[in-house]
Amino acid sequence: MENQEKSTAPFLALIPAQLLFGSLPVIGKVVLAVLPPMALVGIRVAITAAILFIVQAFRGRIWLKEKSDYWRFAALSLFGVVFNQLFFIGGLSLTTASNTSLLAVMIPVFALAVGSIAGFEKLTAIKIIGIIFAAAGVIFLVDPRKASFSSQTTIGDIFIIINCLAYGIYVATSKGAITRNGTFRSMMWVFIFASIVCVPLGAFSLSTIDLAAIDTNIWLISIYIAVGATAAPYLLNAWALSKVNPSTVAVFVYLQPLIGFGLAVLFLGEKINLTFIISAVLIFAGVFLVTKKFIPSET
Repeated sequence: MENQEKSTAPFLALIPAQLLFGSLPVIGKVVLAVLPPMALVGIRVAITAAILFIVQAFRGRIWLKEKSDYWRFAALSLFGVVFNQLFFIGGLSLTTASNTSLLAVMIPVFALAVGSIAGFEKLTAIKIIGIIFAAAGVIFLVDPRKASFSSQTTIGDIFIIINCLAYGIYVATSKGAITRNGTFRSMMWVFIFASIVCVPLGAFSLSTIDLAAIDTNIWLISIYIAVGATAAPYLLNAWALSKVNPSTVAVFVYLQPLIGFGLAVLFLGEKINLTFIISAVLIFAGVFLVTKKFIPSET
C-alpha cells in the first residue's frame, strides 16, 4: 500500500476527475439556457449508460453475481441517478452555479445521517456538531425569511438540497451491492435502470422544442457533459480508488466546489458576496467534522 500511495498515477487521475465534475454546474448552465432540464438529464444518462455498457462488454463483466442485486440496483438507480439528476439539473436551471457547487458538499452529511438512522454509522458528538454547522450554512444561504415559491433561486436551492439527500441515501445504502459486484459493473446497471425512466422523459422533453434551431455547439456541450462530466470522472475515480485509500479519493472531492466557484465567477459573471462566504465557511466546517472519520463508499 505504501508503494501505491507514492505512485503519482492515481493523483493524475483524480485531479482531472474533479476538474470534470467541478465544471458541470457552469457548463450545465450554458446548455440549460437552451435545452429543457429533463432533456439534458435524458441525454446525460443515456450516453453514460451506453459508455459503461460498452466498457463492461469489452471487459466481459456484464451480469451481476446475485439475481436479487438487480432489484437492489433498480432501487438504487432511483436515488443515485433518477431523483439525483432530475433535481440536480432542475435545480441548476433555477439557481446559480455557485450555490449549486456549495450545496453539493452536503452529500457526505446526508449520507452519514441516513447511515446512522439505518444503523450503518454511529453518531458522535463531533459529527452532530458538524451536521448542525452544515445545516446552519445551508439555512443561511437559502434564508427561509425570503423563501417564496415565486423566487426561482430559492426553489432551485431546495431542489439541489433534495438532490444531495437523494444521493446521500444512495451512498449510505449502496456499499454492499457495489462491493459485491465491483464499481464499474454496479454503475453500469445503475445507469441502465435509470435510463428506463430518464431517457423517455428526455425524449418527450426534446419533442417539445424545435431541434433544428438548436446550435451545434449546444449538442457538443451536451455530449461533453455526458462523456466528460459524467462517465469519464466516474471511471477515473473508480480506477484511482483501486490504487489508493478511499480517504485519499475523498480529499480530492472537495476540489469540486472550489472549481465550480472559480468557473462561475470567471465565465458566468456571478459574484460571491459575504453571505455566500459565511455559508461556505459553515458548510465546509460541518462537512470536515462529519467526514473526519467517515468516508462514504465511492460510487
